[in-house]
Amino acid sequence: MTPAELADMDAIAQRNAISSHDLSSVEAVEAAIAGARAVNPALNCIVHERYERALDEAATADAAAPDQRGPLHGVPVVVKDLDGTLADEPYWAGSNYLKRLGYVATETSLLFRRLIDSGAIIIAKTNTPELGLVPSTEPVSVGPCRNPYDLTRSPAGSSGGSAAAVAAGVVAIGHAGDGGGSIRLPASNCGLVGLKPSRDLVPTFPDIDPWGGLVARLGVTRTVADTALLVDVLAGPDPLASPQVHTRFPAGSAQSPAASPPPLRIAWTTAAPGGVVVEAAVRGVVEATASMLAEAGHQVEETTPPILTDEAFYGQVMGWFLDAFSVWVRRSVDGFEVLGGEPVTEADVEAHTWALCAMGADVPGPRFDEAIDGLMRAGRRIRSFWEDERYDLLLTPVCAEVPWALGGFRPQDDNPLAGVMRSAELVTYASPFNISGQPAISLPVAMVDGLPVGAQLVGRWGRDHQLLAVGAQLEERLAWQHRRPATHVARI
Repeated sequence: MTPAELADMDAIAQRNAISSHDLSSVEAVEAAIAGARAVNPALNCIVHERYERALDEAATADAAAPDQRGPLHGVPVVVKDLDGTLADEPYWAGSNYLKRLGYVATETSLLFRRLIDSGAIIIAKTNTPELGLVPSTEPVSVGPCRNPYDLTRSPAGSSGGSAAAVAAGVVAIGHAGDGGGSIRLPASNCGLVGLKPSRDLVPTFPDIDPWGGLVARLGVTRTVADTALLVDVLAGPDPLASPQVHTRFPAGSAQSPAASPPPLRIAWTTAAPGGVVVEAAVRGVVEATASMLAEAGHQVEETTPPILTDEAFYGQVMGWFLDAFSVWVRRSVDGFEVLGGEPVTEADVEAHTWALCAMGADVPGPRFDEAIDGLMRAGRRIRSFWEDERYDLLLTPVCAEVPWALGGFRPQDDNPLAGVMRSAELVTYASPFNISGQPAISLPVAMVDGLPVGAQLVGRWGRDHQLLAVGAQLEERLAWQHRRPATHVARI
């Protein structure tokens, strides 16, 4: 099995080939490792190799009895060096502090345990910005990750390393997390499928409601079917959490997306608040997608929810978010000290991290409480658009820009938060639905001048299956899974 042959198979095909003994787990993992070694010097998508351990685990998988084989048995995957830890493996979270100390995790997160229990073989951990604070994977600690479609451009972030590895054909599935677009933006920039699931669908333990519940975790893939499989593997209540959390999800919320969905009522918009300029190419992608959905039999109407039209509302929400965000960053840096056992200094973290940490220390308790309460109330108002107007889905850009050049997130001498302010322009369409907790998916519907550009569909809370079904419709028409970027295992 060559890396190129493995890259021609999605995760479901790999699993089926292993189950039928046409492919062994060892052969699949060997091909993934060979592909990683071929493309990583150009992409810098992998920061921690676990190749020898992965081969040992693959050999054990090949010896397993049929009744011990899970839905991802023997399939090689990568996981992000954030949003979860693997026991006995390095964990740096993109930071020089943990890198300097050579920190090794002592606990395996519930999500990673579910991947392992499903039979997946984790071959490596991937590049991420420090603490996932900006939507471009350019950490000072290990250097920038590059987009396989254009090495001068960003794969986005914070799951940029995972997205680059999947787009380049190393693996079919890359773990990802999303607190303000960190699944959807990398999926868009790298031509992948990226679902931010409904809040509480996938547990986040050992993090308890990270970022006040705004963070969701899943992954990036090349096909909708693989994303649906990943939902099946990772969804379900944390057995030690409140069992009521998941009783509200409809049965089969992660069902196969193969069946065509019934006609749905879909709103679409390219409106943006806060002076954000939407590039003409991005508007064109959304308009073309709206036309395709109409041709597929859906009722498609141009209209915009208040979060994207009411400037005062949007500004108030962003103000609440910044107050809460700075406190969360402060808490994360304090968490570094717990792991490392020594103080974090200004030299240990990036300039924007240090500045946000200082801001967080100055937010009094009542103001933080007001910010959290405001965000929760804003989430209700955002969700009301679907209920009041009776829409099933909303179609928007994923981002106002096509994939951007690397290097735009460096601090300025007089403004260490310049990169954070730049980030706000990129997450305009993504972050509202972290606040509302609704499922949102980035679909790789277009190529613009050789660069992938995604479109976002947002659904009602708990209706993740509708997004997957409509995504499968578009995938059948556009066949995006066959695209190959310039830096790909088949071209090395």
